[in-house]
Amino acid sequence: MLTLYYAPGTCALASHLALEYAGASYGAVRLDFKQQQQRSPEYLRVNPKGRVPALVTERGTLSENPAILLYIAQTFPAAQLAPLDDPFLLAKMNEFNSYLASTVHVNHAHKGRGYRWVDPQDTTAIEAMKKRVPQTMAESFALIEEQMFRGPWVLGERFSTSDLYLYTLARWLEGDEVDVKRFPKVADQMARLDAAPQVRKVLAAQQA
Repeated sequence: MLTLYYAPGTCALASHLALEYAGASYGAVRLDFKQQQQRSPEYLRVNPKGRVPALVTERGTLSENPAILLYIAQTFPAAQLAPLDDPFLLAKMNEFNSYLASTVHVNHAHKGRGYRWVDPQDTTAIEAMKKRVPQTMAESFALIEEQMFRGPWVLGERFSTSDLYLYTLARWLEGDEVDVKRFPKVADQMARLDAAPQVRKVLAAQQA
């Protein structure tokens, strides 16, 4: 059985949703970031990066959402979470997921994780990064809305892991002082996924 390590409110929601959509047999282990459980010796043996998600498989542990999402899609092909029959479209899915991981998530992280990039004592630099988050997040989602989101799903007619990943990060917009209604296609996708039974089940489990 697969085991997913996650923390509520984090990007691990994307992988959690993918497991549920795939119909996988899995267990989910919640980490309490307030108690620094992600830095505990026990968890660092699972994922030395000290971050989530981490997915323990029979062959070893995977980390990073793009890798985990592709693994789930390929392991459970009947769920059709990726266009495995179309090399170009599959690459577009991975391109989109990589953008979310490398740019959008990093933009968001500047609000609460500024110490990753500057001296933690440099409060001026940290505050400057925080102030930029609404702008950089809005710019990223404007690019997604206008250039990358084909509709009705990210890849067009084909639902994929990109939709689950985008949904996960779009849930951060309100806290980043960005109104999702500025992006009608993203807002519509969010509303449809909010109503999906798989999403409701995972969110309820994470909030329990």
